Amino acid sequence: MYELVQTLSNGDEKTALHQLIYALSASGKHYFLRNEILQAFADYCHQSQKPAYFYYSSSIGKIIQYTHEIILEEESTWFVIRPRIANQEVWRLTADFSRFEQMTPQALLDVRDRLVNRYQPHILEIDLHPFYESSPRIDDARNIGQGLAFLNRYLCNQLLTDPGYWVEMLFQALHGLQYNGIRLLLSDRIPSGIQLAKQIKQALKLLSERSPHEPYEKFSFDLQKLGFEPGWGNTAARVLETLELLDRLIYSPEPGILETFVARVPAVFRVVLISIHGWVGQEDVLGRDETLGQVIYVLEQARSLENELREQIKLAGLDQLGIKPHVIILTRLIPNCEGTFCNLPLEKVQDTENAWILRIPFGEFNPEITNNWISKFEIWPYLEQFAVDAERELLAHFKGKPNLVIGNYSDGNLVAFLLSRRMKVTQCNIAHSLEKPKYLFSNLYWQDLEDKYHFSAQFTADLISMNAADFIITSSYQEIVGTPDTIGQYESYKCFTMPQLYHVVDGIDLFSPKFNLVPPGVNENIFFPYSQQENRDSNLCRQIHDLLFSREDPQILGHLDHPHKRPIFALDTITSIKNFTGLAECFGRSQALQERCNLILLTTKLHLHEATNPEEAEEIQKLHEIIEQYHLDGKIRWVGMRISSSYIGEAYRVVADSQGIYVHFARFESFGRSILEAMISGLPTFATQFGGSLEIIQNQENRFNVNPTDLEGTATKILDFLDKCDTHTQY
Repeated sequence: MYELVQTLSNGDEKTALHQLIYALSASGKHYFLRNEILQAFADYCHQSQKPAYFYYSSSIGKIIQYTHEIILEEESTWFVIRPRIANQEVWRLTADFSRFEQMTPQALLDVRDRLVNRYQPHILEIDLHPFYESSPRIDDARNIGQGLAFLNRYLCNQLLTDPGYWVEMLFQALHGLQYNGIRLLLSDRIPSGIQLAKQIKQALKLLSERSPHEPYEKFSFDLQKLGFEPGWGNTAARVLETLELLDRLIYSPEPGILETFVARVPAVFRVVLISIHGWVGQEDVLGRDETLGQVIYVLEQARSLENELREQIKLAGLDQLGIKPHVIILTRLIPNCEGTFCNLPLEKVQDTENAWILRIPFGEFNPEITNNWISKFEIWPYLEQFAVDAERELLAHFKGKPNLVIGNYSDGNLVAFLLSRRMKVTQCNIAHSLEKPKYLFSNLYWQDLEDKYHFSAQFTADLISMNAADFIITSSYQEIVGTPDTIGQYESYKCFTMPQLYHVVDGIDLFSPKFNLVPPGVNENIFFPYSQQENRDSNLCRQIHDLLFSREDPQILGHLDHPHKRPIFALDTITSIKNFTGLAECFGRSQALQERCNLILLTTKLHLHEATNPEEAEEIQKLHEIIEQYHLDGKIRWVGMRISSSYIGEAYRVVADSQGIYVHFARFESFGRSILEAMISGLPTFATQFGGSLEIIQNQENRFNVNPTDLEGTATKILDFLDKCDTHTQY
């Protein structure tokens, strides 16, 4: 990048750069982001009649493609350049255009502070880089998010490099395992790693003489004499396989062997899933609008974890000792529960044997806070005491410490950090969404937004929990480090300023193996293809068809003049990020879409008085205004009511019956479960190009990812698709 930047100080390249900056400064602005920069450069090339190669292949063209920010100051111009994923450089161009200088992150943060007139010469600097210096680190950005696979390779290399040390470490890890005082895997008869290697040979000989299906109880005494306690398997064949894996791992370590062996080690029995703010209930009371997807995710995670742990415990032969998994969803108790069970301290998770929702009240004497649901943005003052109270309750319910604490969202992750530190157990973070990249300039103008969002607390909590976590689960690669054109959500925490509060010089190591990519799935008992008629309920199908196309109800707006047109379907909560208003305006501006399609919106609310915050009220009002402005009566149905997951699954299929399409038009989406739900239901799906959908949809020449800021382009993509459908009936 250094050589490329230096060429901009010479000849035609220098003139072009000068004219581009002059054009930017003529706008009166001082701060420009990537899209604005690219557009300005395209306009310059067009007006200057530059050949096409100049835009892409000249030195200035290449630099502009990599530039994510330009800041104009009187004495200089600052370029924030991202030559590759997870890598950022800062360059300053002097006022006379004579030279470029590479600058430090601290200098950039000072410039940003000056930009908003909040510069402070002496400010707290946070640099977390030293905490990662002695840790193993991924060296190829393409492998970011594959932390477990990396660690398996790393540990196997260590076993080969220093086998004695690492075999002893492996022995110590296995030797310490127990459940409620019951020793697992190894007894004190095996005092070292060297002795373990010897005893494995004897155990393998013993097991090879047994029938593969012989239950563990028949030969347990013989194994215990050799120093092997329960947990290796439930049959002779299973124990033999597990010990063979360990034997191979000691003498010829390979990543695949290590991964398979570790998956068999019985180390996790009690798990806490933390979801604090979300009105955590089941069925018809799933969450609030701001956290609906998170609550569904956590409930499904609890069921899945319990099933998986139960199967592992059975295969390890530990169910015969009365050992069973115990999963707790930790949330807050809400006395004013509006007819739900959110005031129950303990509630069984449906379709599980031993998974529970544990609700703990906030320790706050203000009844407005204690008794009622409050927004995720208002929750911060109560979390530390909540963690203290939760620890006491968890220890009582588990009758011991959990093995794993999993946080969900910023508040749950902070509580997970507090509990993990207090109880000395493994901590996992799941962000679901990080608010910082969702709200443009949220850190730069945090003081203006503080009363509404309390970003100072939230961003600080994010820094604490994500760096303290033992591992982080993300839904997509872009959630960590974005794409070549966009900054990742976690990457946005790498270097940023909160003027007059602190500077984050290095906030997270994106190459840390703590990041692990695990995309969520959907419940295939609820979401399945519309073509599977044998699995569908005909009565439910008729109900949902009436709901979407014809039923009159105070919670439904609009009557369709031509209900047999192809439906464009969208489903989500009402927020500015989800952008229903953008989709409605896209439909309203396109007469061609209106002639061929109806627009059907399924949200949780319809009327202004139902809004729980100003942003929601503004979006509802704006959506009503767009419907009126573009005269969409007879062409749109807006269903504003909460319906159950089974109804939602059938709604996708009913739209697919009508040869409709699904459009996810969010301004940003970290992953997008509804995209999966629509696609598995058989609906052709168009999804925002900003976020995780890029890793869900095989885009096929950019036909199904849409830009929510380009209304005309989106309409064109949909119409092109419909043309193909009309031409080829099976398309």
